[in-house]
Amino acid sequence: MRIVIWIANESHQCALSNKISKQFNVVGIVKETREINKKYTLKKVLDKIYEKVFLSEIDKAWMNMQHIMKKQYPDYPKIQTINVENINSDKVYNFTKDLKPDLIIVSGTRLVKEKLLSLVPTIGIINLHTGLSPYIKGGPNCTNWCIATNQFHLIGNTIMWIDLGIDTGNIISTKCVEFNGEEDLNQIHLKVMNEAHDLYIESIQFLEEGKKQNVAQKELASGKTYYSKEWGLKQKINLSKNLKNWKVEVIKSELIRNKEGIKQINLIV
Repeated sequence: MRIVIWIANESHQCALSNKISKQFNVVGIVKETREINKKYTLKKVLDKIYEKVFLSEIDKAWMNMQHIMKKQYPDYPKIQTINVENINSDKVYNFTKDLKPDLIIVSGTRLVKEKLLSLVPTIGIINLHTGLSPYIKGGPNCTNWCIATNQFHLIGNTIMWIDLGIDTGNIISTKCVEFNGEEDLNQIHLKVMNEAHDLYIESIQFLEEGKKQNVAQKELASGKTYYSKEWGLKQKINLSKNLKNWKVEVIKSELIRNKEGIKQINLIV
């Protein structure tokens, strides 16, 4: 099985590409490095100052996870690689087409558009969503959204067939992340990401064995899509406040009952 990986150029994606290439025949990697063009209003500047003083744990947790991944996997695997600003470029289309992959792996890029999806490799194109679809979709970070909205029981990961929507593709596998209540935000993010990588590798192995799973999200439940533009100071304050109740909430019987009501898609043995 020939695999091409399309990923964002970040440390946890570098780690993922190393883990996958260690076990499977990866023939090419596309790294998307986006240009950052942020425009700051006075309100945004004031919010950033507040966040830095009172809510620094949120950004630090994500950066700590990235630091650990970078330390474990400092370099990308020595595989044919291109770097682009936009995943939907002709360069990516031609590079991928020439490599004739059986499977394309996607993680962390901007939305993949129709031209790339038209490649249709033998097995297909699959995507990692570090959230539990269909319940929690979108970004910028569904684990943070779960904590900010007091939905601890919905922290999890999804592997899906990619489509044109935001985390809306038919599902291959999903899995909740289990916690014991002793974790801080650093450990929460690291655990979610490591389990996401594990679930991706298990799903790739599943597909390599010729197995198929294709569950429409509407057959499971309705959910909510969160958007990066909605993630602001109010939501970060809610996250910090709710995190103080983490230990109590994670082990309480109500959360356990809520989790029992979640429809997860397990890989068929």
